[in-house]
Amino acid sequence: MNRQNEKMMHILTWLLTALAGAALGVFFFGGLWWTVRGMVDSGRGALFMAASLLLRLGVTGYGFYLAAGGQWQGLLACLLGFLLARSAVLHLSAASARKEANHAPES
Repeated sequence: MNRQNEKMMHILTWLLTALAGAALGVFFFGGLWWTVRGMVDSGRGALFMAASLLLRLGVTGYGFYLAAGGQWQGLLACLLGFLLARSAVLHLSAASARKEANHAPES
């Protein structure tokens, strides 16, 4: 394989790793959003939150381990995707909260 193809393969690998990080970020922060909204209806909110945290941390940590492949560049790409997903989930959750606030009954 020539040098140009090798460089393109590295870039593609980093992009796919960043995409995996974004998927992990959506899982982690989307799960957090779902947990906060769901624990109000739960009879055991603290247990619900703790179980969710352990599940989200376990899956995300293992996903980072697999996606990074033991390389710091992979870990950095995965972290970048994770943080971009955080921004996206934050934006979507804020938009949803504004929409719900506009439809809330007045007291």
